[in-house]
Amino acid sequence: MPYVITEACKDTKDRACVDVCPVDCIYEGPEQLYIHPDECIDCGACEPECPVTAIFPEEDVPANMQQYIQINREVFKADPPPGRPQR
Repeated sequence: MPYVITEACKDTKDRACVDVCPVDCIYEGPEQLYIHPDECIDCGACEPECPVTAIFPEEDVPANMQQYIQINREVFKADPPPGRPQR
């Protein structure tokens, strides 16, 4: 998974990242946005657009937020998975 959205997005869901994603790999769940691990092309366009600094390359996710790597993977296995965000 190239990029991960962490807890700063919870209940914020700004969606600026959605507007710049060239492959539409950012989805919306009830609490936050998620990056689909199989669709992200690792372009990095989303990271600087996030106003709450919630997006990190997987290898740079802070130690206290490492659980979000797994959360971003597992959410797409849920029933129902996150959907396309409202723009």
